[in-house]
Amino acid sequence: MTDPNAIQPSELDQLPDRDPEETAEWRASLDAVAKAAGPHRAAYLMRRTLERAEGTGVALPKLLETDYVNSIPTAAEPAVPGDEAMEARITAWNRWNAAAMVTRGSKYGVGGHIATFASAAWLYETGFNHFFHGKEGDGSGDQLYIQGHASPGIYARAFLDGRLSEAHLDKFRQEAGGGGLPSYPHPRRLPWLWEFPTVSMGLGPLSAIYQARFNRYLTNRGIKDVSASHVWAFLGDGEMDEPESTAALALAAREQLDNLTFVINCNLQRLDGPVRANFKIVQELEAQFRGAGWNVVKSLWGTAWDELFQLDTTGALLRRLRQVPDAQIQTYQTRDAAYIRQDFFGADPALAEMAKLLSDDKIIECFHYSRGGHEARKVYAAYKAALEHKGAPTVILAQTVKGHTLGSGFASKNANHQMKKLTVDEFKQMRDLLELPIKDSDFVDGQVPYGHPGADSPEVRYLQERRAALGGPAPARRVHPLAPLPAPADKAFAAFDKGSGSQSVATTMAFVRLVKDLVRDKETGRRWVPIVPDEARTFGMESLFPSLGIYSPKGQTYEPVDRDQLMYYKEAKNGQILNEGITEAGSMADFIAASSSYATHGEPMIPFYIFYSMFGWQRTADQMWQLGDQLGRGFLVGATAGRTTLTGEGLQHADGHSPVIAATNPAALSYDPAFAYEIAVIVKEGLRRMYGEAAEGEDQNVFYYLTVYNEPMPQPAKPSGLGIDEGIVKGLYRFNTAESAGLTAPANAPRIQLLGSGTAIHWTLKAQQMLAEEWGVAADVWSATSWGELRRDALEADAALLRGEERVPYVRQALQGAEGPVLAVSDYMRQVPDQIAQWVEQDWSSLGADGFGLSDTREAARRHFGVDAESIVVAALAQLARRGEVKASAVKEAREKYGL
Repeated sequence: MTDPNAIQPSELDQLPDRDPEETAEWRASLDAVAKAAGPHRAAYLMRRTLERAEGTGVALPKLLETDYVNSIPTAAEPAVPGDEAMEARITAWNRWNAAAMVTRGSKYGVGGHIATFASAAWLYETGFNHFFHGKEGDGSGDQLYIQGHASPGIYARAFLDGRLSEAHLDKFRQEAGGGGLPSYPHPRRLPWLWEFPTVSMGLGPLSAIYQARFNRYLTNRGIKDVSASHVWAFLGDGEMDEPESTAALALAAREQLDNLTFVINCNLQRLDGPVRANFKIVQELEAQFRGAGWNVVKSLWGTAWDELFQLDTTGALLRRLRQVPDAQIQTYQTRDAAYIRQDFFGADPALAEMAKLLSDDKIIECFHYSRGGHEARKVYAAYKAALEHKGAPTVILAQTVKGHTLGSGFASKNANHQMKKLTVDEFKQMRDLLELPIKDSDFVDGQVPYGHPGADSPEVRYLQERRAALGGPAPARRVHPLAPLPAPADKAFAAFDKGSGSQSVATTMAFVRLVKDLVRDKETGRRWVPIVPDEARTFGMESLFPSLGIYSPKGQTYEPVDRDQLMYYKEAKNGQILNEGITEAGSMADFIAASSSYATHGEPMIPFYIFYSMFGWQRTADQMWQLGDQLGRGFLVGATAGRTTLTGEGLQHADGHSPVIAATNPAALSYDPAFAYEIAVIVKEGLRRMYGEAAEGEDQNVFYYLTVYNEPMPQPAKPSGLGIDEGIVKGLYRFNTAESAGLTAPANAPRIQLLGSGTAIHWTLKAQQMLAEEWGVAADVWSATSWGELRRDALEADAALLRGEERVPYVRQALQGAEGPVLAVSDYMRQVPDQIAQWVEQDWSSLGADGFGLSDTREAARRHFGVDAESIVVAALAQLARRGEVKASAVKEAREKYGL
């Protein structure tokens, strides 16, 4: 018979035992406890033993779940400094005004959310009174990522503080006429209050992690010591289902970001119902965060539960709490004491005996109201523990009731996220519950009044004193007057004016070379933040490794395998490059943090994020929108761009549409430069506009998107003449004419204007030559550096006309007098050049790479999409034939000649 205490051979192979006899004694002890006191007692002892081992530094895997109780026992909770009764009154006013604001706005049908803030009020109020540092003290203050649906509560507090008026509250979600409040945290719409957009769920937690990481980057690089700043991210338990919410948890733990705290409002409800109806979201999140290496603090139950836990001498209550799924917890919050006695306590004889000692009122208090997230003392203890924990980020799982204090019609109801208003009677019940001095007569014509204790009231004085002690108002966004960054020396930009001669250079390489020169600039070089998602070698950036270093908070703890090479892999604590691994989302979060550093920290940084163009906008367009909302500045660079230039990669790599997506973003200035000198002009202009002396009325809060290519081509010299730089920046200039290109065509030859962008300019130039030499057609070639900027200018001209102002779009001015039709060509879908068609007076036609990409040579791909030089020639002849300027037979002849 096998000895149950014996270690099995397979285990012996992996875990050699130096003292089998001692091991057998421990196993026998555990069996004896389980037999004498039951398996629950044995499990309890094992958990406590593992916790003790972890606390003393014994190397063991961590427990992924703890009991469904508070992490901090009541006896260990610190006293809350200040006046808890006063803070309760302030919270009551905020609850009232948040609900009143949304209800008053509901008559206009603009929507709003009440239940989220009702559940999270104490999570915010405790932070505002005791933890969140403002921007008027030393350093940069804290960074607050406010849960989007809780915005009415933040507005209500700003109203109490005197930062907003009743008129502001009455324009909640009504911004068109000016003076209104945006629905959610939108810095672009309310730039003195909101710092971080969060309501596109999942982006808040992701950005908070990279913001905390960027804070360390600034400190370690010696740009600014922001070690006193703490990042607080307020999230919903339902929001944690978004992949972005948990995508970077390991990064935060790996880099020991103890300057970061997540506060997850676990009201157990998402938009339509329970988050985990049949399971327990708190336990799931605890395991997920512990597994990733985070410190976890649970604040689940209020003080009313203390009596129940003291009565639980057998562990039956803990077992039952682990068993009950979230949806049943929600049900208890809406049912009477009799139901709870039967369903919850009646499931275990020991609990049934316990219930006999509890009054109905006690049961209702515990199951309807008493949650850790609703008590200042519980929240304060959790926040203090988070700040005191070192070596890892902390997540606080605070259990609340969605719709708390809004009455039985709201609390825990599945539909409460979509409920936009309370009735007058419900408001009166809320008033009585919160003990607010609002009279029935204040409800005029059924309109709920706002409440304010007075600008000089004890509540307002207390609130303002607490904020003053913590460094001023919060949340708040501050852009201190900054001296424009000095422009880099012209030498770096002028280096491209002469072209590359006979040497072929891809525009990706040209851009990297430009950056290499710019980061050497004595004045601004250290402010560049190169960001790349593990593709630096693809883009030829490995030469930057040894000179700039790759940022790592640990430095380089190993000898790199290529240490004897010139371009070895160098990591450094003060490294400048952020090489993020294979994560476009993480790289974009880096970019957003760096791009808004001028406001967050008063330190302008110049991020450039270079990526596979196909994997940038397509994967992370939501973050590009967030970037625009956050008023970020910098350069996004879509490398290996175009649908036909990336040989052999195929459908999921061939970008034919990123400029289309970029055109949807009002803050994005999208360029598709053809030549190295164009890149230099665009970057120089971008630095001036975003970081230098902006012109009057010019919006600095923009970012640039440049597409660059991996196809080596000879780079021509910059054409001489006036207006070239202006044309590059505005989006269009004439590169040459048939005559200036040295091409001969018959007198009075048909003429056509060829517009090309990006790498397509090279096929266009070849077509220009073929048209002249083989078909007697004169073609002028234009470089369209930005279809998007041409369209933006034309739209502004249209708007000016509606105001009665005469303005001619730049594209029309540039092409004025140009003879013949216009044929536009790009390596993107035709929709890209077609953006400007309606403002071109000449006959318009376009060619582009519509459809899915494919794996093949560049030549074969271009022939497939009909954008190669031969296809351009045929399209040009067809356009001229329709006008009667060449014979129709020429089109057929050309098709046959070129095998089309």
